[in-house]
Amino acid sequence: MINRFRRSILVNGCIALLWGLSTLASANTVLVMGDSLSAGYGIDLEDGWVQQLRTKLEETHPQYQVINASVSGETTTGGRARLNKLLQTHSPSIVVIELGGNDGLRGQPLNIVRENLSDMIKQSQQAEARVLLVGMQIPPNYGARYTQAFSELFAELAKEHETALVPFLLDGVALDKNLMQNDSIHPTAEAQPRILDNIWPVLEPIL
Repeated sequence: MINRFRRSILVNGCIALLWGLSTLASANTVLVMGDSLSAGYGIDLEDGWVQQLRTKLEETHPQYQVINASVSGETTTGGRARLNKLLQTHSPSIVVIELGGNDGLRGQPLNIVRENLSDMIKQSQQAEARVLLVGMQIPPNYGARYTQAFSELFAELAKEHETALVPFLLDGVALDKNLMQNDSIHPTAEAQPRILDNIWPVLEPIL
């Protein structure tokens, strides 16, 4: 009877320990939800800013892992549809949302973009993850009114949901032809460290 009781305590203790280790591992995850700018379009994957972030975290915050769920061509509608399953699978403690650029380039109504991003933020927060929202800008040929409203959308959402914000992912990159590919949309491999420099000062305090 006593031996059986001791075995029960030992088994339950091991289960609790394994559960605790599993929870700790899953809690230290950065999930990146992005489009081609984060998926490394036109460059080697190891040169992309997300991979460079992974390398940096190995040096500075080795307890964190990075899951890059970015997809080239992704819109906020697609990201919103995929997010719930990713949250359940990876249980991230931080979600980086870098979406909206493709919506803007397609002239998507801003109320739809706002609703999608807002829902993604809420889903992440309900999953007890902190959110880093990454802002984007589009060329002026879409009209001054739409262009400005699109740019301001990210700051408004960050304030509304009290999330961290990178105002513009391609700050210091987008207007430098030497750092952009021939399509003038996607940054080169040489631009990736600068992109990470835009992300890191906002991300680091959240870690």
